[in-house]
Amino acid sequence: MKIGAIYPQIEMGGDPQALAAFARAADGLGYDYLALFEHVAGAVHENRDPPLWGPYTVEHPFHDPLVSFGYLAGITERIELVTGVLVLPQRQTLLVARQAADVDLFSGGRLRLGVGIGWNYVEYEALGQDFHRRGKRLSEQIVLLRRLWGESPMSFSGDFDRIDRAGLNPLPGRRIPIYCGGFSQPALRRAAQLADGFIFGGKPENVLDGWEALRGYLAEADRSAEGFGADYQLPDGSGVKATLDLLRRWRDAGGTHAGVRTLGLGFKEIQQHIDFIAEVRQRLES
Repeated sequence: MKIGAIYPQIEMGGDPQALAAFARAADGLGYDYLALFEHVAGAVHENRDPPLWGPYTVEHPFHDPLVSFGYLAGITERIELVTGVLVLPQRQTLLVARQAADVDLFSGGRLRLGVGIGWNYVEYEALGQDFHRRGKRLSEQIVLLRRLWGESPMSFSGDFDRIDRAGLNPLPGRRIPIYCGGFSQPALRRAAQLADGFIFGGKPENVLDGWEALRGYLAEADRSAEGFGADYQLPDGSGVKATLDLLRRWRDAGGTHAGVRTLGLGFKEIQQHIDFIAEVRQRLES
């Protein structure tokens, strides 16, 4: 099982030096991948109808993951770079295809694109996209991304995007992995039909139930669970012992990837986060 580190950006105040330090440390410690969460913009939650139910507000800082990965590609050597997850339906598909292709090229083939539909309708409206059709759009976008990364020129006519004999140059040179993420049954079904893997989050009991359901959807789609990625982003506030226990439990359940999270542990400095992932790595190897 591959072990990743999740950058604790909502606790780092938007400090670019903290991002660089954490990425270099994870790379040097032998972590297999680095994951970044994303939101283009935060929103005030008060006095919204319908309410905004997600965990982040305008007070939480986020870096754009594709811009960040363009930077990190040049200062890391081997670690995989993972969007965990990019809210794809609120973005232009062709532009994301170009940006992702360049990150993959500049990093030497180290990008994994995690995608999902998100929850922040204010963000969708600000970006001029339809919040209510985001699931259907995401399914079409996954198909289109794969074609854009493999054919040029190409033509495409869908419900949301149209391309007339155009394409990317240069192409990424490989099939960039696409993982879906989310918490719903439609997200699991979409992944089983279209994706290379799934990014889970939340309580371990719910995640194990989700992984079992996803294996069922893969069978319905006539796909094998073998070779399908199962990535669990561990819960906030998991200390070293809890982290090690969860990693072993997920490995035993057939998980292929697991992201170590340092959020919610009361750390104030980036070095504390780095010391935590260093201790976890040391304990795993002992």
